[in-house]
Amino acid sequence: MIEAHGLTKHYGKTLAVDSLSFEVRPGQVTGFLGPNGSGKSTTMRMIMGLDRPDAGEARINGRPYRDLPWPLHEVGALLEAKAIHPGRSAFNHLWMLAQTHGIGRRRVDEVLELVGLAEVAGRRAGKFSLGMGQRLGIAAALLGDPAVLLFDEPVNGLDPEGILWVRTLLRHLAGEGRTVFVSSHLMSEMALTADHVVVIGRGRLIADRPVAELVADRSRQFVRVRTPEPQRLVPLLESAGGQVDPGTDGALTVTGLGAEAIGDLAGEHGVRLHELTPLQASLEEAFMDLTRDSVEFGARQEAGPAATVPSAPGPGAAR
Repeated sequence: MIEAHGLTKHYGKTLAVDSLSFEVRPGQVTGFLGPNGSGKSTTMRMIMGLDRPDAGEARINGRPYRDLPWPLHEVGALLEAKAIHPGRSAFNHLWMLAQTHGIGRRRVDEVLELVGLAEVAGRRAGKFSLGMGQRLGIAAALLGDPAVLLFDEPVNGLDPEGILWVRTLLRHLAGEGRTVFVSSHLMSEMALTADHVVVIGRGRLIADRPVAELVADRSRQFVRVRTPEPQRLVPLLESAGGQVDPGTDGALTVTGLGAEAIGDLAGEHGVRLHELTPLQASLEEAFMDLTRDSVEFGARQEAGPAATVPSAPGPGAAR
C-alpha cells in the first residue's frame, strides 16, 4: 500500500506539489493522471525517497522508503527508463541490482525472459531503443518480486503489441493482490487498464475515484441516432428537451433524452429510425473536463459538442 499525506514540494519559487494526499490500495491498478507539469513525476520521486518533500510524508507499507530494510523486495519502480549505465549489458545491470539484495541469478534470467529481453541479455543497454529500455526498467522493478509497484509512463516507446503486453502484465500483477500505481498520458490505455484513478492538476488533488464512477459523473451521456427523416425528427427531439448536434456522417448526436424516450417519440410520430445507440463519453473527455483549469499551456479550442501473463513480444517490437 502507498500512502501520501500532505506532500508539498517547491523548486525555488515554483510550487510543484501542493498538500497532496491519497492512498493506493492493493488488488487494483491505480492510474495517476494529470496534465504536463502537474507534479506526477515529482510525487513519484518523493514516494521513492528520491526527492525530499518540504512538508508531508509518503509511506510504503506503513514506512518511508528510506526505512525499508530490503527495498527491492517490497517496492519496485520504473521512473526513468534510461537510468542505467550505458556500458553494462542488460544482464549485468540486473545482476548488479540482484546482488545488493541476495537475489539469485535464476531470478535475473526469469525477469529477462518475462520482459522479452532474454535474447539480447548480453547487449549493452546504451544501445537499446526507448522501448527496450522500458522493458529493462520493468524487469528491474519486478526483480525482487515486490508487493508494491510504481511505473511512470511504462508504455513509452512500445508498439501496440508491447502496449497490450504491459496492460496485461499490470492487470495480472494487481490480480495477484499487489499495489500497482501507474502514470500515463494515454487516456485510452488507462481506460482499459486502471480500476481507480488519482487525478492531479497544478500539484493539487482533483479526483480520487474508481474509473467507472468518474466517467459516469463527469461525462455526458448521449445517443447516436440515424434516420432518413431528420427534418421531422429534430424538431420533435428539441421540443421534448433534447439537444441535437448533426454529425458529418449524417447521424445525430442527442443529449438530454435517453434512447427509450427517443424511440418512443419517433414511434408515436411515425418517424423511421435506422440506428439508436446509447453511448457514453470516454475517460479522456472526463479527464479533459476535470483538468480544464489546470493545463499550463493549452491550445485554443473551437466550440462544439463535445489471467496468465503472456510472454512478451520480441525485442524488435519495442523499437
